[in-house]
Amino acid sequence: MNVHTADAATVEEGLAIQEAQAVLDSESATAVAMQDTLLTPRFYTTDFDELDAIDVTPVRKDWDQLIEEMKADPNKGHFKKDENWDHVDWDGMDPELRKEFIDFLISSCTAEFSGCVLYKEMKRRGKNQDITELFQLMARDEARHAGFINDALREAGIAVNLGFLTQKKKYTHFRPKFIYYATYLSEKIGYARYITIYRHLEAHPDKRFHPIFKWFREWCNDEFRHGEAFALLMKTDPKLTSGINVWWIKFFLTAVYATMYVRDHQRPAFHKALDVDTDWYGQEVFRKTSELSKQVFPITLDIDHPRWMKGLKALQLASVQVDRAKKAGGVGGKLSQWAGSARAAWAFAMLFTIPAKKHQVPVKTRLEPVY
Repeated sequence: MNVHTADAATVEEGLAIQEAQAVLDSESATAVAMQDTLLTPRFYTTDFDELDAIDVTPVRKDWDQLIEEMKADPNKGHFKKDENWDHVDWDGMDPELRKEFIDFLISSCTAEFSGCVLYKEMKRRGKNQDITELFQLMARDEARHAGFINDALREAGIAVNLGFLTQKKKYTHFRPKFIYYATYLSEKIGYARYITIYRHLEAHPDKRFHPIFKWFREWCNDEFRHGEAFALLMKTDPKLTSGINVWWIKFFLTAVYATMYVRDHQRPAFHKALDVDTDWYGQEVFRKTSELSKQVFPITLDIDHPRWMKGLKALQLASVQVDRAKKAGGVGGKLSQWAGSARAAWAFAMLFTIPAKKHQVPVKTRLEPVY
């Protein structure tokens, strides 16, 4: 059996390796990963029978090409430390940066593992060879990513017990079409986030305060391929991207972008260390993601609208108010929390009601990473 998740050929091998390492894992990191809030990664379940009934015939040519790319496994063995892994002075790191970076790693690990759990369950339950093969391959990739992040965390003396999360974390049920919208955006925005940071640090290597950023380019390619898979799944049924579902697409675009903006503004020391302006970074990622999503979505959000940044900032301030109110406790804290939640709802409505930009979806779906 392989001794590292990077070399695991299947998700089962990768998870077995993680389970063997769980004795080293930290209760505090696992507790953070167990949190369920609007801003923390969630575990999902869905109607697996509906997924299993998908017919990929309308996209067969592109589908087979994508599966062959994933079966070729270009990143096997990549996600592990090698001679390019620099020493990390965790003790000498600025305390606030250390705190925020560890939070970033735990959140990223949980998000990657969330995908692994969902994809693995589809592979286990399904009988449709096209669908089960895809989800097996994606689960393999996500297990590697989560394992690699845990390796980085262990250097700081902590790690997430992924097996415990599988058993104990709350699962949210989403209809398959909502899984498509949310996961497609998660994969594509993940690509846009990682490649933007990678290119920035490629130009400014003195700002690379941790070696894990060196692995982001290949990581991006996995995220990109997974996004392509969900684009093809949506292309199998035209109803998924037309009619009333366009409003659902707009909702998920708004929610995913807004969540990213608020979450990133909770890590000022992290972005300062990278020398990245958080507002610039958010807009850059939104711009890339919007351009990519044109392959399957008939609309994009107008991120240059005067209400866009105003709404994001209002949502971020409301989030700060809610967080402070929760910590304060008592009657006053509860009242302030309600007021903050109302401000957040109003800010989201401000964003959601910005008119979307419409365009014609191209006949050819598949894209290649260009950033």
